[in-house]
Amino acid sequence: MLTFQRLSGFALNQYIDELAQLRMRVFRDFPYLYDGDTNYEARYLKTYIEAPNSVIVLAFDRDKIVGASTGLPLHYETDEVTQPFIKAGYNLDEIFYCGESVLLPKYRGRGAGVAFFDHREEHAKSIEGIKRSCFCAVQRPDNHPASPANYQPLDQFWRNRGYEKRPELATHFSWKEIGEQEESLKPMTFWMKPLV
Repeated sequence: MLTFQRLSGFALNQYIDELAQLRMRVFRDFPYLYDGDTNYEARYLKTYIEAPNSVIVLAFDRDKIVGASTGLPLHYETDEVTQPFIKAGYNLDEIFYCGESVLLPKYRGRGAGVAFFDHREEHAKSIEGIKRSCFCAVQRPDNHPASPANYQPLDQFWRNRGYEKRPELATHFSWKEIGEQEESLKPMTFWMKPLV
């Protein structure tokens, strides 16, 4: 049985190495195909330690971390994340950004994905002024050569959580994909839902 713990700030320090390894393991799979870097991961995760009102939800199988989900107020995110919202006229102070959710394959289908959204949204609602929640997902073509035969996009799962795909809010993230010699830009699209 999975248990969940919601942490913020310096309480996360003890889990940085474990979280970095987990992220690299899960994001190596399609659709991200991420060729991870431990040093980058440690720097990235420190954002969630240092940003006010950030949160990481950890999923445990007994004392082992098997999943994690991140979130923070949008205005603490990077330009790649904030610029589409600024251009569209949104107030960044009213939006909570759900970073990513990672879960080891053997634990999927047990309700962790729902729990990750529930915990982050509950946290977001506790922050004064937050009215919306958003996240973004990589856009891969249907015929991508690395797509597994049984691959199921998560679009319906996200719609069931109340999120709506917003193609006008698009950006690009850069990472090194398996088989690449260096980082390249990947198209990302945002999804959003009201919290009030």
